[in-house]
Parts: sequence; C-alpha cells; structure tokens
Amino acid sequence: MTARRCEVAVIGSGYAGSLLARVLAVMGYDVVLIERGSHPRFAIGESTTPLANLSLERLGCRYGLADCYRLAAHGRWLEHFPAVRRGLKRGFTFYRHHPEETFADRGLDSERLLVAASPNDATSDTHWYRADVDHHFVREAVAAGVDYRDHVELTAAEAGPTGMRLSGQRNGSSFELQADFVIDASGPGGFLARQFSIPSGLSRTETRSALVFGHFSGVRKLSDVVPGLPEGPYPEDCAAVHHLIDEGWAYCLRFDDGVTSAGFALTPRGLAGLKLSSSDAPDVHWRTLLARYPSIGSAFAHATPRMPLAFHAGIQHRLTRAVGERWALLPHAYAFVDPLFSTGISWSLRAVERLALCFEPDARGRHAPRADELTRYDALLSAEADQIDWLVAGAYEAMAHFDLFAAHAMIYFGTVSFSEVRQRLAPDDDAAWSGFIGVGDPVLEPLPAHALRRLRQITGGRSHTGSADDRERYATWVSRSIAPRNIAGLADPARHNLYPLDLDVLMRRHALLGMTRDQVRQALPALRGMSPEPVFRDRRAEDRSTLPPAPPSPAP
Repeated sequence: MTARRCEVAVIGSGYAGSLLARVLAVMGYDVVLIERGSHPRFAIGESTTPLANLSLERLGCRYGLADCYRLAAHGRWLEHFPAVRRGLKRGFTFYRHHPEETFADRGLDSERLLVAASPNDATSDTHWYRADVDHHFVREAVAAGVDYRDHVELTAAEAGPTGMRLSGQRNGSSFELQADFVIDASGPGGFLARQFSIPSGLSRTETRSALVFGHFSGVRKLSDVVPGLPEGPYPEDCAAVHHLIDEGWAYCLRFDDGVTSAGFALTPRGLAGLKLSSSDAPDVHWRTLLARYPSIGSAFAHATPRMPLAFHAGIQHRLTRAVGERWALLPHAYAFVDPLFSTGISWSLRAVERLALCFEPDARGRHAPRADELTRYDALLSAEADQIDWLVAGAYEAMAHFDLFAAHAMIYFGTVSFSEVRQRLAPDDDAAWSGFIGVGDPVLEPLPAHALRRLRQITGGRSHTGSADDRERYATWVSRSIAPRNIAGLADPARHNLYPLDLDVLMRRHALLGMTRDQVRQALPALRGMSPEPVFRDRRAEDRSTLPPAPPSPAP
C-alpha cells in the first residue's frame, strides 16, 4: 500500500496533542492526529491554574481560537460551553490530618492553608472533566482540518532522510503514514520512547509516589464535616482540596455536576507503613486510608464510585531527552512528577505554545522547527522537570509538620503569583519561552533545590519534624528568599495561612515588578477580569502579521 504523506503527525489526542494539531492546521500544515483508542474516554490530570489559563488565552488570541479563550475562565466557560463539564476552582486548600483523629478546629490556628487564585467565580480557574474537554479539543481539531485517525495501534517507526515512516494496524487493516515531523503526545512510556529506546532519566528524580484514585458521587464537603472554621478568602471546598496525611496526601476536585475526582498519593514509606502492597486491590487501599483518617472517612462515608478504583504503584517517569531529528515529545510523554500543585496542564500548554511558535511560517514559508529551537525546547523541559521534582520532593518532606509545609508552599505560590502577574501586566510574544516554576529567574530558580536540602536536614529523610527552632528558621529562610518576588503578601503570620488575592498589596509592592504605581493602577482592570473579549478572526484567512496584539487578560 502507498503510505499517506503529511507534514506533521501527532501521536495521542489528549487535550495537548489535539490542541497542537489544531494550531498547526490553522497555520496551514497538513496534520494527521493519531489515537490508539477513541473519545470520549476517562482521564485524570484535571486541575488548572492561572498559568494554564494564560497559555490558553494566548493560544486563543494568537491563532484565532475563540473557544480556548472562553475555556480559560469559569464564567466564560459556563456562558459559552455549558455542556462541557468542569468544576469551579477558586484556589488551593490544604488540611493536615492525623491518624485516628478528627480534624481539629482550632480557629485561626487550625492546620489549614488557603491560597486564592482568583477574585471571583467568573474569572476563576477550573477543574477539567477530561472526558468532555479532551473530546471537545478533538472535535475542534477535526473542524480545523486535522485528519483524525482513531483505533490506530502503531507498531514501528522508521526515520529516514526526509521524515519518518509510521506503521501499524487500524481496525484490522495495515496503517502507514509518512510524516515530515512527528510529535509524541501519547503519555508515559509513549510510542517514540519505545521505538527509539530513549533511556530513562528516572534515577535523577527525587519524588516517588503511588496513586489510588477514581471518580465519586455523594462526597461531602469538608466544610460540612468540620463546620464552623473561620471564613477563608473563598469557599474552601471550591478549590483543589489537599488532605495532608502521614503517608502522603489526598486530593478532592469537585465538578459542577456533583462528581468528585479523588485520590491518595502515597510515599513508599507511607505505603509500607500501612502494610499494603501493589498486589492489594485498590479498594483495600482506599478503605484502609478512610478508616485511618476519620474526617476524610466521614466525607466519603456515603460516596459511590463512578468507576472501579485504580492503583498505580509508581506514577513518576522521566526520559533523558525530549527531541531528536524531526521529532519532539510533549511534557507528559517526557516526564511526570506528581499531581501536587497542579503543574501538569500548565506545563503541557506552555509546551504547546513553544512548539507552535517553532512551526510558525516565516519568509521561508512553512517549516519544521530548527535544530537550535529544538535544543532550546529540550533544555527548558529538562530544567523544568528538575524544578517541579525538587519542589514536590520538598513538599513531601515538609508534610512531616504542618508549619514546615505551610512555609514550603510559599515557594510555589510566590513563584507562580509573580509569574502570573508579570505575564498579565506585560504580555509579550516571548512569554511562552519564560521558564516554568521560576526556571531562568536568578532569585526563584535556586529555591526548590536549596529547600529540599534544608528540609532533609530537618526531617532526616524519615519524616522527623525537627525542633520548633528548626521549623522557625526554615520559615524565616523561605520568607526572606521569596521577598524580592513576593507581590502577593505571602508568608505573613498575620494572615493565619488564609491568603486572598490582595490587589492592595500588589499596589504597594509595584517596584518588585519593575513598574510604577500608576502603571500597575492602569493595568488593574486586567487583573480584576474587566477586559473585554477580543475579536477573533480566522487565523487561516490572514497572515499573523496582520493580527492585533493579544489584549490584557482577566485576573488569575
């Protein structure tokens, strides 16, 4: 048979692969999107952040994708796509639980941390119901001209001087495709990693965790299980809710239709302490943990699984490279650390932006990314994978004591809040290439690695809590370290770990942004979500040089 030829093949039709395929088609490329299964399908990795929304908005404005802009805020999503399921995410909520004890209401001294990410519901982040969202992006890719092929089982890839030949089976028949460039968005242990025997880089990572997870109906809010806690900056269950436990942590992500995505991420030591193994049924892990932590157990007392629970003994993966001649990997095919801090969607969308920019036509016309662009892309992904790993590994160490964790979390929130505000106040074409989680920032980049070393000196790597003086010194070090970028008023004991989106603090700290007070004041409508929606044009109908610049975006 004669192989179908195309300019770009994208393997994997999750949101990232489908969105990149669509952007390339909008630019005029002949794109084939290859899917092993079909849609709609279950997936986890559901919680967005303001940085994810910024990427969606930039992609929408740059390439004329109105739905991307409208899916980047809860209010716009409800107005334009009510049938695509999602959940309201106003911020990050953390509770520290102790074995065999109900969560203790100690008023403002409760072991609770709330960090707001938006000023209201309309401009809020979202939890993505991935079956619906991924399916939406596939449909939009097809509408943009992408040749979508599902039920394809690829079995071989052969690199040649003019591209790559992919072959396999589709619905019992032979499948062959000749592509000038291949993008692998197929996830952990992806197709190109197997075909090219890309060595694992997992040994360089610090984080190790297992995951038991599922979707549930009938999960009670913790604010109902433990009523009367002091009011926070937002309804505390309308968030990415994290339950810190001795063995790791649990997440609860509520969708607007009453379904909750939930899971326990467990350290190897924590799993061993429960006397559980990967051979035990996922339900056994789940019931054991609910019985050990009464308040979490009460929240799930009458919950019903919407699907069989799943257990993954090790969720981390890492490869040694993300690019080669005529191919590139998207982040989830290259590396994954842990769902803590919701970095997955944001990182993937940033990579979609970067590769899209590499493919943009210029005086030469359409062209594959240059070698130097791929080298830059690979180097950034490597540095960012390290950064996420060090930050999360430090968080697992800090879970030994709530004070340590609350202090450590300020590194993450200080880093992302500074990046979010900078990108909103001063949008530019190079934002996609700015380092993720502080990479490239001389103040912020060193902090996760330094924090991990400091924390291990306190905990001994064995969950020791250290002394009160140890914990106070660590909190002081974090506060001083983030101070040059702390535009959000974080690490302030007077807040009692309850942090709103405080624009007054931002105004007072304008100099940290390199801006005058008047410049910040003029930009406040963008931060408050008051900017009008841009006018979207068909990117295929006109050259990018004629498009208006992206306007300031709504608040994170």
